[in-house]
Amino acid sequence: MVAVSHLKSLQALEAAIRLGSLKKAADALVITPAAVGQRVKALENYLGVDLLVRGRSGLRATPELATALGPLSAAFKELSHVADLLNLQRRDEIHVVAPSDFADLWLRPRLELFRRPHSNVSFCVNGEGDAPHRLGRVDCEVAFGPIGPDREVELLFQDFLIPVCSPEVAGRIAKLPPKKTRLEGFPLLHLDFYKNDSTAPRWPSWIAARKFKRTAPNRGIRFQRIALGLEAVLSNSGLMICGLALTRELIESRRLVLPFPLSTGAMTQHAFQARFHGDLQNWPQLKRFKNWLLEESAATRGWLTRASSRKRVTAVT
Repeated sequence: MVAVSHLKSLQALEAAIRLGSLKKAADALVITPAAVGQRVKALENYLGVDLLVRGRSGLRATPELATALGPLSAAFKELSHVADLLNLQRRDEIHVVAPSDFADLWLRPRLELFRRPHSNVSFCVNGEGDAPHRLGRVDCEVAFGPIGPDREVELLFQDFLIPVCSPEVAGRIAKLPPKKTRLEGFPLLHLDFYKNDSTAPRWPSWIAARKFKRTAPNRGIRFQRIALGLEAVLSNSGLMICGLALTRELIESRRLVLPFPLSTGAMTQHAFQARFHGDLQNWPQLKRFKNWLLEESAATRGWLTRASSRKRVTAVT
């Protein structure tokens, strides 16, 4: 009964051990780290033993779990194989896992362009969509990280980071005296999305490079999600350094503006990249989706190149 009634808990446990952390397991399962921990805890409570302990190198199995670890891993490999075989029956479904901000701000608004000539294709993006969520390997996995030599990973696009704000805040900045060497009185909002990219501009380095004066540039509200930070910016709550590619629609509609010259921005060294897991040669719909995704990404790269080279301050069109 354990294998049936606690299947999701066993899945979370196997992923946590295999990947070495609750965070990585959560990313793989498209749930939160807290949810992974809760599923493992539920299984531990049911069995009455601890199954995971934290070590210097990450999570590791307790002695109680160690004896079952081999069969557990083998079982999920077999389940993954079964899922791959069953995938032959659902050639009109495409399952995508991606950073939430990429999915919400870039991918979903464009999917209608793919659907028009391919109306029979259903999508499940991060567990939601007109195709039902399922266990097993996804068809397309998008991540934001360093550009590497892996030939199986397709480069989508880097982003161009620059301060953005609402038109109201931009108007206040425009009224500063000619010697606008200060940003006092303007709340600074911080995004953690780009924190692993060491070259991405942050408020302290950006302000220092402009020779502006601002006390405590590290202070301010921090956001994990770009979308939540943008909500704060749109409500006139402050300025935020953000990527143009994910905010293009807001900029072109002038709901967001760029209060400083484009020359003050910088391209990220990390990039959005995609890995496709299906058999593209025998799966025409997935191959079409891949080609479409790469074409849309190339268009975004081209737009960023043109936009970042212009001199206009308040809009990029």
